[in-house]
Amino acid sequence: MLLASSTEKFSTASSLKGIYLMLGAAFFFSLTSAISKWLGREFHIVQLVFFRNIVGVVFIISSIWKRPLRQEGGKLGLLIFRGVVGTLSLYMLFYAIQTLGLGRASTYQYTYPIFLALFSWLLIGETLNGKEWMAIFVGFTGILFVFRPDLSSSLRDNALGLGNALLTAVSYLSIRQLGVVYDTRAIILSFMLSGIVMPILSMLVGTYYPMEHLDFLIGTFKWPETAWQWLGFLTLGLTALLGQKMLTQSFTFDKAGRVAAVGYSNILFSVLIGFLMGEAIPSLSMLTGMLLIIAGGILVSLAKAKNA
Repeated sequence: MLLASSTEKFSTASSLKGIYLMLGAAFFFSLTSAISKWLGREFHIVQLVFFRNIVGVVFIISSIWKRPLRQEGGKLGLLIFRGVVGTLSLYMLFYAIQTLGLGRASTYQYTYPIFLALFSWLLIGETLNGKEWMAIFVGFTGILFVFRPDLSSSLRDNALGLGNALLTAVSYLSIRQLGVVYDTRAIILSFMLSGIVMPILSMLVGTYYPMEHLDFLIGTFKWPETAWQWLGFLTLGLTALLGQKMLTQSFTFDKAGRVAAVGYSNILFSVLIGFLMGEAIPSLSMLTGMLLIIAGGILVSLAKAKNA
């Protein structure tokens, strides 16, 4: 009896640690978004993607140096594909933050579990149960409430914001296949290296062949002029790295579904930080859509965890 009580106490403590870690991850990711919004007033989003990843690469390579990769490999094309798609999704996220604001951009971003469930059914033949189909329906209803372009936000900007979620879902779907044969650090490194090489190419093209209609993809480089700007770029990379680390750790302490559900606190953090940065309070339609998307995402996460 005493042993059972001790085990239950340990399990509760472990669950709480997982929840706290996911809350920390959500907070740091929302800080990353907020810093990108601040820096985006002076610098192009492709430059933000570049600095966001270059800080992380230093830490990942350091980790690999200390503990070499152990993996089977053999899917280099898919590994590169994951990196490219992940980087494009980051382009769209940072662009949406500038054009739509932190709250709406974050809400769109967190529709990815709904698209992931749908793509898993369409592309790899996974079976979805009734609860998962209900979650997809609830999530898409929420998207309809949020996807209401007005005079301050265009159809194109909203589409790019939602495009971030679509590409994130595709990226995560590829991670499922890569995780079987690659070390997790190799998968993260492929994403970060793409997040360095692609912005360099984007900035080179933007310098000599500016394209206004591809402003979410093509930009220019501008040297930071103040110590605060340099600190901002460093913090951009560090908060993203800390968020990723806490996110990964959180799943080792509690059930994946419950932890993933807590991750939706990112939307709340983003709305609050956005308000402090001068963004308007979300409309009733926007709030309704947010709640439906959160509900749909949580239902998908819990259903997947139950089936695992």
